Amino acid sequence: MNIDEDRYKAMKFRHPRYIPVGAYFLPAVWMKHRERLEPIVARHPIAFRDQQASGPRDYDAASGHYVAGRHVDAWGCVWESVRTGMDAIVKQHPVPTREAVRTLKAPPPGDAFPHGFMYLRLGDLRGFEEIMIDFAEEPPELRMLLDKVLEHNMQTLERVLAKQTPPDLVWFGDDLGMQASLPISPATWRKYLKPCFARIYGRCHEAGFDVYMHTDGHIWEIIPDLIACGVNVVNPQVRANGLGNLARVCRGKVCVCLDLDRQMFPFCKPADIDPHVREAVEALGSPEGGLWLSAEIGPDVPLENVEAIAAALEKYRTYFS
Repeated sequence: MNIDEDRYKAMKFRHPRYIPVGAYFLPAVWMKHRERLEPIVARHPIAFRDQQASGPRDYDAASGHYVAGRHVDAWGCVWESVRTGMDAIVKQHPVPTREAVRTLKAPPPGDAFPHGFMYLRLGDLRGFEEIMIDFAEEPPELRMLLDKVLEHNMQTLERVLAKQTPPDLVWFGDDLGMQASLPISPATWRKYLKPCFARIYGRCHEAGFDVYMHTDGHIWEIIPDLIACGVNVVNPQVRANGLGNLARVCRGKVCVCLDLDRQMFPFCKPADIDPHVREAVEALGSPEGGLWLSAEIGPDVPLENVEAIAAALEKYRTYFS
């Protein structure tokens, strides 16, 4: 994951010129709005830097789990998507019993980390209810499953690191939280999952790399633990965690790539977006750095709000300049 100078300086608290910003569309957004998005993207080349097209754009482009239908991954999880342009979910779990954990064989290591490589992988394999019962009852098969997934990740990591050159940023994504809480207690998370992330991220730092971690849901209680594991940039959701909580555990300690309130964007007025972005900058930003701003835009966000998101990002990127 190559990053520009301002992102690097913000990550390292070395006085970036600007707050790094970016807005991103799910594939379904282009499918829905098509040509109507083009003038908005053109008017905001900074916010939509990654959306600029050098030639004709394929408005129906989608790949992987974003294509409607059934998909089977390397572990045997069966994913289903009901709409092209939106992500899939696992509907069939290949390890439904504890006995099946004992005979589970990991696939060959991959060339990249999927979203949901450690914690979510456990639920994809076992099913959410079953893995929650495992964490509650702590059978030996829980440790077996963790070990198998972790070792597969360590093998994949070596392939990932071999393709990158330090100093660089290694991207990871694993949604550790739910809307209003962690799915397991912080103590249980620290007992079973923290050592896994510490080993993976520790290897990244040993090889000279920094670590970016996307993680949706309510996770602020364990952000200090993620920092201890080696996370350099954490990508949390503002609504699920609260600005006050994030400021308390992150400010001056770790760079935050803040996921602005995508649960608000479909329903608010355009005038609500500017103060939302400003509040985030004032709570988490500083002249030294430590803040990136990110906005994910889905197909239910009105075009006038898309424009307002981009305008606010470009306005407040210079707040400390």
